[in-house]
Amino acid sequence: MIVTYDARARTFTMQGQFLISTYPIEDFPKWLEFYRGMKADYPKAKGAYDATVAALEAFAKEMAATLG
Repeated sequence: MIVTYDARARTFTMQGQFLISTYPIEDFPKWLEFYRGMKADYPKAKGAYDATVAALEAFAKEMAATLG
């Protein structure tokens, strides 16, 4: 999963093997919580959400450092 930020459009894009989606940056916390919840609620998925959660958490840290 790759997560990128478009400062001009104030959007972020999640790009994975089967997904490319762009959302307003204001929606980012909602999506991070959604994927954390999916990981917690569906342990039988055997790590299917691990890369997504890791990428979103890394993006959150990057954005916090960038935006202060």
